[in-house]
Amino acid sequence: MGNKEHGHSHGTHDHHGSVKNLKVAFLLNAVFVSVEIAGGIITNSMAIISDAVHDFGDSVSLGLSWYLEKFSGKKGDHKFTYGYKRLSIIGALLNALVLLFGTAFVIYKAIPRLIRPEQVHPAGMMALAVIGIIINGLAVLRVKRGKKLVERVVFLHLLEDVMGWAAVLIVSIVMIFIDLPILDPILSLIISVYVIKNVIGGLRKIVKMLLQGVPDGFSVGETKKYILSNNPDVLEVHDVKAWSLDGVENVLTFHMSVKDDLTIAQVTELKRIIKAQLKKRDMKHITIEVENLNNCSDRIE
Repeated sequence: MGNKEHGHSHGTHDHHGSVKNLKVAFLLNAVFVSVEIAGGIITNSMAIISDAVHDFGDSVSLGLSWYLEKFSGKKGDHKFTYGYKRLSIIGALLNALVLLFGTAFVIYKAIPRLIRPEQVHPAGMMALAVIGIIINGLAVLRVKRGKKLVERVVFLHLLEDVMGWAAVLIVSIVMIFIDLPILDPILSLIISVYVIKNVIGGLRKIVKMLLQGVPDGFSVGETKKYILSNNPDVLEVHDVKAWSLDGVENVLTFHMSVKDDLTIAQVTELKRIIKAQLKKRDMKHITIEVENLNNCSDRIE
């Protein structure tokens, strides 16, 4: 009993810690974005403005992650029986669209500067780059201590931002000594292409989840073989359906035929064993329908 209470307390502590980490990272990022946009206009740097668009998308993503994490423990109800996990997909979709439109605008503004480069303020760019590395670095350190999946994803995203600001810093230092204003739109386009590549990859995953595609790493054929090879009383597995609620919680339903001489109690135990096996393979919501049980069918959730 004591261990159970300790586990519950530890889980609650992790949840509150995760919410707090995401909140701090969001506030740091959101405050800096406004400074970044103003700095990009003042220094006349498309590279900084393009990074500001990227960071704005990050702020939206962080804000949604923070908000959704606060309600991640909310269970299903009569309206949404699987709960509210799928809201994160909507949040990811909105974030992707914001980044795409913002990046398209940056490219539209940057291309003419390749033909007619404009003077920028490299010293101002360098100062903003240093601030960007510090702010994003603090956010990285904040979420690095987290153990939840959402924190690991945010950590990688913020780490990318630090690397982007490092590139701005290098370019600004070069332009302090060498008058090459064309480096600014070139860096802006490189950042934009990098962002678009990541957004398109994310959109593919989002569309796949919305269409209830099979989870990444899941194979219908291999799952059938796994069930049959580990459970001699199962004769056949068919009508396998698998999809993901949010990229983390996966759902699996299937029918299986069993030996006719099994009792109800034996079938119930067989289902329990198979569910335990499949949960180790990242399946959480599992529904099994049994056939050939004294010409009856029995469903258990």
